[in-house]
Amino acid sequence: MVNIRQLDPSASPLDYYGYELRRAREAAGLTLAQLGAIVFCTGSLIGQIETTLKVPTREFSERMDAALGTDGKFSRLVGLVLRHQLPSWFQPYAELEAKATFISSFQAQLVDGVLQTKAYARAVLGTRDDGDIDGKVAARLDRQRILARDQPPVMWVVLSEAVLYQEVGGREVMREQLAHLLAMQKRQWLEIQILPFEAGAHTGLMGSFYLLRFDNDPDIVYTEDFVQGHMTANPEAVKEGSVRYDHLQAAALSVADSAALIARVMEERYEDQPDGRDLA
Repeated sequence: MVNIRQLDPSASPLDYYGYELRRAREAAGLTLAQLGAIVFCTGSLIGQIETTLKVPTREFSERMDAALGTDGKFSRLVGLVLRHQLPSWFQPYAELEAKATFISSFQAQLVDGVLQTKAYARAVLGTRDDGDIDGKVAARLDRQRILARDQPPVMWVVLSEAVLYQEVGGREVMREQLAHLLAMQKRQWLEIQILPFEAGAHTGLMGSFYLLRFDNDPDIVYTEDFVQGHMTANPEAVKEGSVRYDHLQAAALSVADSAALIARVMEERYEDQPDGRDLA
């Protein structure tokens, strides 16, 4: 007899999702293979999601809703599942980020998570193999949905020039990532500036940080280290963060000059070039 893993739907959002998916599939009288054939994926993948071995994506959830006639149930659940894949200390920030009307971001070493490509995010998150990397990547990419809303937040991002040269994932991944930054700059509510090396000492030397502004709630400033995040609405801290950010914007290249620098680095550093052996 096949040993069917019993799930506790109250254990986590992922367990609840798997429990409900199995229940809906069985109610429809479908085997894993039959449902897989309908939604163009393997029955094995569906089984892994039902037993919490894999994290579902939004696309997968939409297919399940269409195939099982569940009226958007899994499309609604997947947001909770993906949010739960984020580090527990980061989840409060992610919830506020999704509600913010204005986001200011300074990044000293990496591309902002909301602007990362899938390959870049995988390379960043894969530096430590501590769990389901697919789930972590899906959760990070899901944060980017805020930019696709009908009324997205106004977002201003200042990146240190070092971000362009820190080769994360290899040249092809970096080329794709910088091309993505250039494409994102065309969005009406998003601006990207590069803080050049020539700026010298600047107000962001202490590290990356975010400022979030809301329509009806206090502003907050968010920083993090490798252990946890730190978020505060203390007026003095928010004021200090705002002043620091204003100085960073003033020292950074203009939006147009920043785009030109991104394009130049992408071409000169990451375009395909013959290696030394070919030249020899």
